[in-house]
Amino acid sequence: MRSNRTVPALALLLAALPLAANAHTGADAGAHHDFLAGFLHPLTGPDHLAAMVAVGLWSALAARRAWPDLLWAPLGFASMLLVGALVGLAGVQLPAVEPMIAASLLVLGLLVATRRQLPALAAAALVGIFAVFHGVAHGQELHGESGAALTLAGMLAATVLLHAAGIAAGWSLRHGHRWLPRIAGAAVALFGVALLGNALA
Repeated sequence: MRSNRTVPALALLLAALPLAANAHTGADAGAHHDFLAGFLHPLTGPDHLAAMVAVGLWSALAARRAWPDLLWAPLGFASMLLVGALVGLAGVQLPAVEPMIAASLLVLGLLVATRRQLPALAAAALVGIFAVFHGVAHGQELHGESGAALTLAGMLAATVLLHAAGIAAGWSLRHGHRWLPRIAGAAVALFGVALLGNALA
């Protein structure tokens, strides 16, 4: 029964991935910055939404045991997202931010689809590298803005929530509906390919 309830939940998560080419350029121009705005940003930015849910899905699907294996990748992503955001807030420029965000979706989608298992620290390091670029994109949007700290706190809270949603869905799908994670992973990977093509055009 639990796996049956998971089908519409995962379908809803997939439906929340709008077909957008780029979620950053000019997205926050003139926006009001506070905790709520920061919380809503990952929920309305399709690349961040897809990446954060995919990290949770992959962690749950590939974990050898519930504790602490499924937490390493989400913790790695969230912590390095914060590091990247602070780098962006400081005005530091990193090259290829948008291509790396797109590449993160491609890689994470493939990891979800294949349930590829990695050592815990390797999983945290892999997603952490990508998270730096997601964080830098956030930080650059907030550079010089008042209320940046509250906005960043909201983004981090939404990140944890999306990781938790992905973990919950992935854990309930570990022993049933094997085709659903494959479809979800393929959808995220294809989204990454589309964004990568746009970023490199």
